[in-house]
Amino acid sequence: MFTLGYNTNGLAHHRLEESIDLLAELGYGALALTPDVGQLDPFRARPGEIESIRARAEAAGMRVVIETGARFLMDPRRKHFPTLLEESAADRGRRIDFLKRSIDLGQALGAEVVSVWSGQAPGGITAEEEPGQTGPVWDRLCEGLEGVLDHSRGSGLLLAFEPEPGMFVERPSGYDELLERLGPPGEELWLTLDVGHLVVTGDLPVGDAIRGVATRIRNLHLDDCPRGVHIHGLFGTGDLDLQETVNTLIEVGYEGVASVELSRDSHRGAFAAEEAMRQLRQVIQNSP
Repeated sequence: MFTLGYNTNGLAHHRLEESIDLLAELGYGALALTPDVGQLDPFRARPGEIESIRARAEAAGMRVVIETGARFLMDPRRKHFPTLLEESAADRGRRIDFLKRSIDLGQALGAEVVSVWSGQAPGGITAEEEPGQTGPVWDRLCEGLEGVLDHSRGSGLLLAFEPEPGMFVERPSGYDELLERLGPPGEELWLTLDVGHLVVTGDLPVGDAIRGVATRIRNLHLDDCPRGVHIHGLFGTGDLDLQETVNTLIEVGYEGVASVELSRDSHRGAFAAEEAMRQLRQVIQNSP
């Protein structure tokens, strides 16, 4: 059985220590930590801070995964900048450095997985929509990931890649192509699957999509989205079949962390975390 977790990007107004306590009280067994401004910033962690958070999570019996989706951590004006796809090697190097720091942070915290994504390509082209113009973008992505994979090797962590609507690699099919382009190193790049993204990109039914990539999933995000609209919401506010999702995860034997990701709900973070857990418990009870 998978372990339910919650992403700290949905508790941005909480102290990290208090987030851990809150989530443990609500019954979550995992912490999906998004290092960010004010929440274990990997560029400015205080002495002893990492050790304190690890001890707090271990005392709560929580598994830990690292999410690298902080919006303005690296640039105060441009969301998610720089990415692995920038034309400037120096800019790409800054992202690679951040990902390596995230791996080091995950290792210090005793985390299991570090999750990454491609970012948005210059000009907004995607792997699916503009096949004739994507060669250099694929080259930059593969080169960057190879360096990050080299750094993660021997760390005890798994590196998992998340397809993200609006980014260069949006869908599971793009992840498949990425593995082919990486060749042997791709065997070490696992999958972070966000089930709400499947609704956005039309990779439905969700059960079939999960089955198609089940052997590669090592990290999972739970949220609801409307068809074609990348807005994470509480279960029941979009078009995700949550019962089908949970049934399929149990069917395929997924045993990793499945984290609720509600980055737009920090203003009501405690309520959102409690309500998500209530709905998930009900669905799990109704599963075969």
